[in-house]
Amino acid sequence: MHTLSPTLARRLAITKQRLADPRPAVDPPGILEVVRDLGCLQLDPISAVARSHQLVLWSRLGPYDLDDLDTLLWKDRSLFEYWAHVASIVLTEDYPIHNLLMRRYAAGTPKTPRAKKLRQWLKDKAGLRRHILGELHRNGPLPARYFEDEARSDWYSTGWTSGRNVTEMLDYLWTKGQIMVAGRSGLQKLWDVSERCLPKWTPREKLAEREVVRRAAQKSLRALGVATPRHIGLHYIRGRYPDLKSVLSELQSDARIERVEIRDGGQVWQGEWYMHAEDLPLLERLEIEHWEPRTTLLSPFDNLICDRARTKQIFGFDYTVEIYVPPPKRKHGYYVLPILHGDRFVGRIDPKMDRTRSVLAINAVHAEPDAPNSRTVSRAVAKAIEELAEFLGAKDIEYDRRRMPSSWKRDLTA
Repeated sequence: MHTLSPTLARRLAITKQRLADPRPAVDPPGILEVVRDLGCLQLDPISAVARSHQLVLWSRLGPYDLDDLDTLLWKDRSLFEYWAHVASIVLTEDYPIHNLLMRRYAAGTPKTPRAKKLRQWLKDKAGLRRHILGELHRNGPLPARYFEDEARSDWYSTGWTSGRNVTEMLDYLWTKGQIMVAGRSGLQKLWDVSERCLPKWTPREKLAEREVVRRAAQKSLRALGVATPRHIGLHYIRGRYPDLKSVLSELQSDARIERVEIRDGGQVWQGEWYMHAEDLPLLERLEIEHWEPRTTLLSPFDNLICDRARTKQIFGFDYTVEIYVPPPKRKHGYYVLPILHGDRFVGRIDPKMDRTRSVLAINAVHAEPDAPNSRTVSRAVAKAIEELAEFLGAKDIEYDRRRMPSSWKRDLTA
């Protein structure tokens, strides 16, 4: 069994997340390479700085062309939007993994009150379902408001549909894999039937549940670097890993994954920790200090930190999203980006992109209590913020000088 120090565990996780070592190429193949390693990109509508999935890619690639991402989504169709650990961008090559949920959603005998309620709702709204699918076959891609308008004009008086029902039906058909997001107009989704969205090369094999769990667990573990069963189960296809411990035991017997221990001095971290066998050469490289760290900023929903408990355990970094906290009670800010420097989180910034003036406003910069005071760190942080401004197309950066570490002020405002 391999023994890792906490530092080595952090570096393995960061490297597998493509946040260390040379950056991938800034082009569609490079973007695809990053998504392949991460497994999915969480979608979130908040754009105080940029959309979360755009920031996740920027943290790994540096400034890139958003049109390249659109090419992969809407032209090549190498990526599509689906439910991973939340609504996410996923790989078309992984379609068989996601297809299990499509096949099983709302299928079989109802066993829970929610399932029974869904079945009755689907029975009551069978006409709405047929209408949406028919319109998409004839006229797609279409936005949700097209069906809401139809519901109000044609069916409102019957009392069996509404804008809410339209949204829920679109979500149901999407989860079932019958329709897909075919494009976007701003934040507005454009829906179409799946057969027109999926490329001909899409893998179509129907995998058994255990095989899906075997594949997904390995993708999750490889993206995390080192993880416990709980961590694996909360990543990638979150919550859809039945009999995970048995699958992990089977993968270990097959020499696909290995048990490791993390030892901090004389203390061994609790829990069963695993890493993928294919990552052993990387571990050996990191053990001899072959480590090329970077300094960057992360989205609040970045794959590295979306499991807050794991983030605190491995990195000692306590991060909370304060978007829904009343402004007077916020400790750090509205849409705060953690600062990753090497294998440590050294601070966080509270930014806001003013698109009208093309200015990136930095409302605050917070240093962690144990953050180094060296100018090497402050210069690296300043460079990361400048790189973010470049990506956003900002012509200037405005700092609130009253809310930044005094030891970093010289380089941040130079």
